[in-house]
Amino acid sequence: MKADAWLKRAHATETGAFRRVIVSNAADLNDADSLIDLETNLRAPRTTIVTEPAARGQSMKSYLTHLECTYCHGTFSADEPQRTCPDCSKVLYPRYDMAAAKAGFDRDALPSRPANMWRYFEMMPVRDEANVITLGEGYTPIFKAERLGPEMGCSALYIKDEGLNPTGSFKARGLSAAVSKAKELGITKLTMPSAGNAAGAMTAYAAKGDMEAYVFMPRDAPDSNLKEVAITGGKLTLVDGLITDAGRLSRQKAEEAGLFDISTLQEPYRVEGKKTMGYEIAEQMSWTLPDAIIYPTGGGTGIVGMWKAFEEMEELGWIDGKRPKMFCVQSEGCAPMVRAFREGTEFAEPWQDAQTVAAGIRVPSGIGDYLILRALRESSGGAVTVTDDEILWYMKQVASLEGMFICPEGAATAAALSKLLANQELSPDDNILLLNTGAGLKYLELLESVGA
Repeated sequence: MKADAWLKRAHATETGAFRRVIVSNAADLNDADSLIDLETNLRAPRTTIVTEPAARGQSMKSYLTHLECTYCHGTFSADEPQRTCPDCSKVLYPRYDMAAAKAGFDRDALPSRPANMWRYFEMMPVRDEANVITLGEGYTPIFKAERLGPEMGCSALYIKDEGLNPTGSFKARGLSAAVSKAKELGITKLTMPSAGNAAGAMTAYAAKGDMEAYVFMPRDAPDSNLKEVAITGGKLTLVDGLITDAGRLSRQKAEEAGLFDISTLQEPYRVEGKKTMGYEIAEQMSWTLPDAIIYPTGGGTGIVGMWKAFEEMEELGWIDGKRPKMFCVQSEGCAPMVRAFREGTEFAEPWQDAQTVAAGIRVPSGIGDYLILRALRESSGGAVTVTDDEILWYMKQVASLEGMFICPEGAATAAALSKLLANQELSPDDNILLLNTGAGLKYLELLESVGA
């Protein structure tokens, strides 16, 4: 499809479906005319935005059935707390009654639903809508890179901006799903390690859900992330070392104090929040996926979540079998997935002495390594490293050309694109989507480094 036609279809879907309930007084809550599209909202006088997990007047039912191990394929209950597979210690995925969902969940119902990730409730793991803890996360916009694209020689370059999520990054999705499911299972005390943005997201959703939140972070994590944890009431422990060191202390605290550890892919539900990026990409692009998606990869929940979404949507009959090539990008100072991809191994060996300015991808090892590598290979995609200097340069380049102050992890995707084009792994005429995973405002300490 030609780029202009593809954009027109994507834009038409976005403005038609991206809706919230806008009220200026209590009477408006019952006024159907209060449903207006987002473009109008941005120009309107100040109003109150009410975010609901479900569309008014609609009853939604999750088709969740059980959990399945992604490695040994054992099955387990989704109605009691689970972490990893009891048999092989690999990642558990929620599974759904796909036949019933195909018959009962019509994608045409989506435009009337609120513009957040819970619009896909039927394919989410929370059974009772009353247990959903939401701050309005998801349904972030996709922008055509009108100036960056031509500068890089691309005719159809797009950016999905996850920095517009409530806690400033895509981590809001996974933590909304995980904390909501924890609430449904009666869990009240949570812990996790974090390299940055996940920490503030977890403590924010835990605060809204009236839960205790414990966070373990590297001492040199971005200052904004530390302050987020503090202001939302989280109990923060700073660790000398990396996220892997923080993870060991989090698991130790969980055992000692009876906490539930919701580390990346070490419980089944964060991935379900992340997979909604895949559902949104399809919906916003009129159910035609891009040729390639470039994603900054730390723990990898975003890549594997989107890949899971594409599989589910194909089974639902919402999309055809054409999938994007998935590309993971990591820093040269911490690239375990890139190395494993190039070496053709199933698992990734931990990276020694991990260093990069992009805190979110300074992850030396991950339990979901085999799932990331599987998605890259099944999609005929690839894996790319970039330097910190390239990351910093593209932070400024994207901001100066597109007006988007993206995070360093997001900038890494633009740096990776330049290499993929140079290596002819991607064509300038491909429809290419970059994922910016967070707001640059959370990394103000890097401004001097980018010459701002």
